[in-house]
Amino acid sequence: MRRLLPLLFLALATAGAEDKADAVKTLIPWLLDEKDTLREIRFADVIAATSGKKVIAIDPKDQEDRRVLAQLGTALDAVLATMNTPESPTRAVKRVNEMSAKFEDAILAQLKALPGFECAVPPTAAGVRQRSGYPDLRLLDKATGRVFYLDPKLFAHGSKTSALRTFYFEPKRETNKVNDDARHLIIGIEHDRDAEGVVRFQHWELIDLANFRVKLKAEFAGSNADIYRPEAVVSTGPKR
Repeated sequence: MRRLLPLLFLALATAGAEDKADAVKTLIPWLLDEKDTLREIRFADVIAATSGKKVIAIDPKDQEDRRVLAQLGTALDAVLATMNTPESPTRAVKRVNEMSAKFEDAILAQLKALPGFECAVPPTAAGVRQRSGYPDLRLLDKATGRVFYLDPKLFAHGSKTSALRTFYFEPKRETNKVNDDARHLIIGIEHDRDAEGVVRFQHWELIDLANFRVKLKAEFAGSNADIYRPEAVVSTGPKR
């Protein structure tokens, strides 16, 4: 049944109006009845299906993997030290979500300065360097040619067991940013507030996504342009 999903979406994308309606009639009951099959999907399988690329697991016994992780760790130590100073760029924003971009910039700058590495915002399949979307950063180890995709995320102290969604991946052809067989790492940065209410960044963790499991959330969406079509307005009140 799981293989039916891409076939249904293909039918929706290519069918005429009447055939599309038939495909929708098949799709909706499938989503309702087969919701359990949309859970515990290997992220590596999603990447392989959407980009044709492999997610390579970090090997703790591999000398080169250990070397890159050690240098990455040194860079992250420096970033956290800077972010906890009174001059931290995070002090200029109030919402923690807005601080993530500051960390992305700081990590990018720190890794670009490392000898033997190249770090940049990964280009899309169309060749455009796009900040939004997974992953945030592409790190190349020149000595081995290995690519590491990095995605910094802030998480609140005590929230590790939260069931709220914090990871999103939207598969698209032209804006796909995974263009290498690579190791995929989440950079988790734990934060809390001190007695004065200042956000303090406590430590970092590197999470290997090789065995990461994701869920598919089925959602049908529309914009204001879709809603407020002139031909769809059946009544309106006077302007004031």
